[in-house]
Amino acid sequence: MPSLNDIRSTFVDFFVRNGHAEVPSSSLVPRNDPTLMFTNSGMVQFKNLFTGHETRDYVRATTSQKCVRAGGKHNDLDNVGYTARHHTFFEMLGNFSFGDYFKEAAIPFAWDLITQEFGIDPSRLLVTVYHTDEEAVRIWKAHAGLPDERIIRIATNDNFWMMGETGPCGPCSEIFYDHGDHIPGGPPGSPDEDGDRFIEIWNLVFMQYERFADGTQRDLPNQSIDTGMGLERIGALLQGKHDNYDTDLLRSLIEASALATRTEPDGPGNVHHRVIADHLRSTAFLIADGVMPSSEGRGYVLRRIMRRAMRHAHLLGAADPVMYRLVPALVNQMGQAFPELVRSQSVIESTLLGEETRFRQTLERGLRLLDDELAQLPEAVDLPGETAFKLYDTFGFPLDLTQDALREKGRGVNTEGFDSAMAKQKAQARAAWSGSGETADAEIWLDISEQHGITEFLGYDMLEAEAGILALVRDGVRVGSVQAGDEVQIVTNQTPFYAEAGGQVGDTGRMTGDGLQVEITDTRKIAGVFIHFGKIASGGAREGMSVELAVDADRRARIRANHSATHLIHEALRGVLGTHVAQRGSLNAPDRLRFDFSHPEAMSAEEIARVQADVNAFIRQNSAVETRIMTPDEARALGAQALFGEKYGEEVRVISMGRAATGKGADGQAWSIELCGGTHVARTGDIGLCVILGDSASSSGVRRLEALTGEAALGYLTTLREIAQGAADELKTVPDRVVERIKSDAAKAKQSVSEAAELRRRLAMGGGEGGPEIMDLGGTKFLAKTLDGVGGRDLPALIDEQKARLGSGIVLLIADTDGKAAVAAGVTDDLTARYSAVDIVRAAVAELGGKGGGGRPDMAQGGGKDASRAEEAISAATRLVESA
Repeated sequence: MPSLNDIRSTFVDFFVRNGHAEVPSSSLVPRNDPTLMFTNSGMVQFKNLFTGHETRDYVRATTSQKCVRAGGKHNDLDNVGYTARHHTFFEMLGNFSFGDYFKEAAIPFAWDLITQEFGIDPSRLLVTVYHTDEEAVRIWKAHAGLPDERIIRIATNDNFWMMGETGPCGPCSEIFYDHGDHIPGGPPGSPDEDGDRFIEIWNLVFMQYERFADGTQRDLPNQSIDTGMGLERIGALLQGKHDNYDTDLLRSLIEASALATRTEPDGPGNVHHRVIADHLRSTAFLIADGVMPSSEGRGYVLRRIMRRAMRHAHLLGAADPVMYRLVPALVNQMGQAFPELVRSQSVIESTLLGEETRFRQTLERGLRLLDDELAQLPEAVDLPGETAFKLYDTFGFPLDLTQDALREKGRGVNTEGFDSAMAKQKAQARAAWSGSGETADAEIWLDISEQHGITEFLGYDMLEAEAGILALVRDGVRVGSVQAGDEVQIVTNQTPFYAEAGGQVGDTGRMTGDGLQVEITDTRKIAGVFIHFGKIASGGAREGMSVELAVDADRRARIRANHSATHLIHEALRGVLGTHVAQRGSLNAPDRLRFDFSHPEAMSAEEIARVQADVNAFIRQNSAVETRIMTPDEARALGAQALFGEKYGEEVRVISMGRAATGKGADGQAWSIELCGGTHVARTGDIGLCVILGDSASSSGVRRLEALTGEAALGYLTTLREIAQGAADELKTVPDRVVERIKSDAAKAKQSVSEAAELRRRLAMGGGEGGPEIMDLGGTKFLAKTLDGVGGRDLPALIDEQKARLGSGIVLLIADTDGKAAVAAGVTDDLTARYSAVDIVRAAVAELGGKGGGGRPDMAQGGGKDASRAEEAISAATRLVESA
């Protein structure tokens, strides 16, 4: 009996032998279809190939595509576990032709694979075709030898596929297996077609036409093939089972569930095991593709799936978390075909454990409330919507989980009451938000948020994606369309662009589509709505239009590196300076980072060097950067650091990086753990290098550290090296000895300056032993001289020298400094009772075109505008001394 893994390999190998490229499964989060919540078929990743908007280096492809149907119009959640063939997660085997072969090859490929490779009895097979597709009928007859009674013409859209209201479309041909007349049901197209006798195993889509808005259609220039075969469904057939849950892969997960809960796999709780087995797959694959449980969007659907499985584990009597213990069984079954499961196993397990631990804390209280409410209601009366909303709002019970619990009791929920209670809460939240002092144009974003919900952020895992335009705002007014030259703010249903928050700047990039070109210059967020700021470079945009979004990847990479570096810097600061260090703000821009932290004094050069060394040691460690979702209290219990003053919701993203023997976290080895909603590198080594430029005062008790990472850090160090080499060349030495040489030369220069100043003074005073001529004014020695080449700051020292030389007397010196005069006078101590240096200076300054002068009786200074009148100034001072 072939296993599902064998069947998958057989399918893919068959088409590879027939010239098809084996293409890996795409992510469950569609990058190229804004209308889909999750990838739900094999053709999703090839949509742009079918429409001609993209080309690749192959024209034939085969895949085993992972798919989820648990939200939006493709939602099988309520039926999972109760039927034989409904799943939230399934694999779709497919082969595709992009303008290469068409029906004449696709039909033989399908028939030969099924009857020869898989060995299915041809007599048990019949096919359907669209009622006008005579070409397909002819090929089925010619190649498969099918008679008319086993080729069923279907006139409805069940056998006509359309990508949308307009665009590529074409007839289908479905292959059915007849399980025999002992099983109820009729052939497709009959009144009994919903029975289990005839089961569809493969659908071939012949993408033949293009349909236009007026309803007309024409042949596509490149006709293509899109097929889909559910692995679980064909697996059940080839393994002789009538129930997908009896196949080897799902059976192994059911038995793992039974073992973990110590219950029988086929006993009264068999439905619970089936739900757990199915939901384990969808949960694990969604987490592996970057979806995390949350209260909105894809994360909300994931949480619904998780909690539905966890409730079924609870109904089996499991007293402790179960789901995370089943992950190894899943990885063992599917890890080889899907290596992302292996890479993400630890994150999947920790996310499941955290979610189930939290959910169990509220589950019993919620179910007790549900039982109490039901006990007060008459039989067969639906649960009031207000009570269902209380379960949702207080205990985190999604509406469908309450409905699922009530279904087992034969009850329903008054959904109108639930919707009314939800609307009332939104109105209250709106009033509170509007009155919180936010931006003046908040109302317009609140309206958009209420109409469309919050924006789904894809940027943790992708930098490009398709999206649908939900709203356009120009000059503060919502408009239906915009044209080239308009400056506009654009809201889409999903985006890879990060909106400015938590110190990380908003993304920039491009928005394109149908002739539209927009350069996005900033991204911000209000009321959960991501706002893309830009100017229409060409074309036009309108509400409802599909666009392609592309983040500036290089800029984002540099921002990520800086953001992750701030986490490492924070932890390093705490290690070097002390645990009092706490973040007080940050800036994570593409060209630099800034980190504000509490600390009372400037960091020393040694402390900065230690922080830089620690950060770079963990960069070189190249450890994985891990993200987990938990409550703020749980995060703090692990030792996570939080941003001062930040308001956190019920759940937070927790970023761990670096491994340390004496670390923190659940395993005691994480070095840095922080609450953070920003984007980060995958591994610390992606930061490359960190250079700290220094610290400065930001405010009282807060220091600001600035740093560079990656190319910017390397460029900074390269510039320093060039400067050092240039200095070394000028100093005729090597860079390692530049500082030593500078100190030596500085000391010599200082000595030379001192010697030169002394020489200038001596020369100015006439040099030699005799010095300048000394006058005798009534028995008082008076020395007066005009000096060149001497600055005003040199005069006091010269005055003191000459006073010492005189022993007793008066000195007056006038220095000519670029035409202006600096004046100084000195009186020896024995004469200060009779003469004042201040009076002498003022007498001289008055002749030099100056005013005033000041100092002490023994030393005074002043200045004048006209040094050419120095002789007149000396004469005035002489007369003053003589008259004293």
